[in-house]
Amino acid sequence: MVTWLSDWFWQERLWFPEGLGWADLQDRDGRVYAKASDLWVTIPLALCFLLIRQVFERTVATPLASLLGVRERVRLRAEHNPLLEAYFCSTSKHPSQSSMESLSKQTGGSVRQVQRWFRRRRNQDRPNLVKKFREASWRFTFYLLAFIAGLAALIDKPWLYDLKEMWSGFPVLTLLPSQYWYYMIELGFYVSLLFSVATDVKRKDFKEQIVHHLATITLISFSWCVNYIRAGTLIMLTHDAADYLLESAKMFNYAGWRKTCNYIFILFAAIFIITRLVIFPFWIMHCTWVYPVTIYPPFFGYYFFNGLLLVLQCLHIFWAVLIMRMAIKFLPGNKIVEDERSDRDETDESEEEEDQKEGQGKPTKNGPVRNGHPAINNNHRKTE
Repeated sequence: MVTWLSDWFWQERLWFPEGLGWADLQDRDGRVYAKASDLWVTIPLALCFLLIRQVFERTVATPLASLLGVRERVRLRAEHNPLLEAYFCSTSKHPSQSSMESLSKQTGGSVRQVQRWFRRRRNQDRPNLVKKFREASWRFTFYLLAFIAGLAALIDKPWLYDLKEMWSGFPVLTLLPSQYWYYMIELGFYVSLLFSVATDVKRKDFKEQIVHHLATITLISFSWCVNYIRAGTLIMLTHDAADYLLESAKMFNYAGWRKTCNYIFILFAAIFIITRLVIFPFWIMHCTWVYPVTIYPPFFGYYFFNGLLLVLQCLHIFWAVLIMRMAIKFLPGNKIVEDERSDRDETDESEEEEDQKEGQGKPTKNGPVRNGHPAINNNHRKTE
């Protein structure tokens, strides 16, 4: 059964144009071609990345966080309450109003006290700034080095300047050492991200991130097996061009360097839109979608490859919307740019304001009073 499935999956008519097949990719005359078996090396590479990441975060990222002034805010811990803890862990972290009232009666506390307990308990589970900074600095380092390495590997290649050259001689394209390592390192890194996704900071686009990682791994692996390597290197370079800027903007945001973060984010947004919404769909996808059919009749591998590219483009559009939301914060009166995907701490500010109102009683002629003195300016808010 397994042999039959393997033979069916790897049949030549699925992955190659008519008249071409796996025999054309056999090493001969000193020429080396990509093979599916090469991809097994990405598993130990991914494990190496996980190990290197742990060392990097402890020896580089943590001291760098301290140097840049990353400070973790003090979080008030929820008081020990077995009943509320059981409800939090087994039922819901965000109980409804009726559940709040029921829990209030069971615990003997007020509804506001129950609300405060759940708010503080949720904050305890949220990752701290130092953890976010370490993750961002790790990704920044890899994406920057990968972009530089990819640019060095492609700077003298004709298909970087004339996209039609990526199909010249397809599929009999000799594998270069620079292409081998560029592919294996990129694929190993994304496999490591998939391994660590359960322990990394969860963001609002967690599901989209999983889809992105799976689509990227599948796309890189498939393009390697059927020798779409020239197109694959261009796609990876396009994606690496903006990612390191986003991670560096996050680093400075966590450090409180707002202006630096804003300037970097503007640069990132511009490069993201140019590379992901212009170059990728109108240049690269156009060349993978339109040009090949002028050389070969369409086949399954052609549709499969372009289908994966379409999935990535849909994700690009989704993230472009988030980027535009953050860009709105640059309008006058908005000073802070935060990651729309982040899970921010909840504060007790609303409850404190209610406590103040209750303590004030009836308003005086001169307005609200705080500790016997008029509140001249009470329009402040807590920073996060």
